[in-house]
Amino acid sequence: MTDLTARKAQLAENLARVEERIEGACDAAGRRREDVTLIVVTKTYPAEDVRLLSELGVRHVAENRDQDAAPKAAACAEAPLTWHFVGQLQTNKARSVAGYADVVHSVDRVRLVTALDGAAVGHDRRLDCLVQVALDAESGRSGSRGGAAPQSVGEISDAVAAAQGLRLAGLMTVAPLSGEYAGRPAAAFERLQEISTDLRTRHPAATMVSAGMSADLEEAVAAGATHVRVGSAVLGERPRLG
Repeated sequence: MTDLTARKAQLAENLARVEERIEGACDAAGRRREDVTLIVVTKTYPAEDVRLLSELGVRHVAENRDQDAAPKAAACAEAPLTWHFVGQLQTNKARSVAGYADVVHSVDRVRLVTALDGAAVGHDRRLDCLVQVALDAESGRSGSRGGAAPQSVGEISDAVAAAQGLRLAGLMTVAPLSGEYAGRPAAAFERLQEISTDLRTRHPAATMVSAGMSADLEEAVAAGATHVRVGSAVLGERPRLG
């Protein structure tokens, strides 16, 4: 068995386990499996893994650093994949990210909205954008893992919705490491769902709720997440890129 064949078998086994977890979480929550999309977070892993995942039926992959994502997306351009950008994003990287990302999960300030809009228009593309909510952030400040305070969601969402090259798709959060929701992912994801419900009164099409990772995807599905972002449970532990 070649290294590539062995790696594909390992990924297939891991994907099957994750699939069982998502199906079980959907059953427990009384939800349909097709209402939850798996995004495999391929950050730090090589393009070969992305291609293998595509061969195994994965259609959504995510990256968090433009310097890794841009060449990887180019190397996998022939694969039928939707690329998600999930990391904290500097405005000076907006033009590059807008060239390959289909969905940006980490929109957390109006200045970034402006930069992404100009970049998307320049590439003649329309980007789906999620406002990242930081549940550990005080009003007017950002969270420790990026994101905007809940009080800022309305302003940022309105800016995305008004942008020519962007489409407001919904909200994203990362379970916080500090504050009242630290160690309480279920409560954090339920709070995100409340904010999402409020958002949809103004922007009915913003239905996407991106929450949950390898450790807490069940809690996210229970709270109504439409997309879960899973990395290590699929890719496992192996030597990382530089």
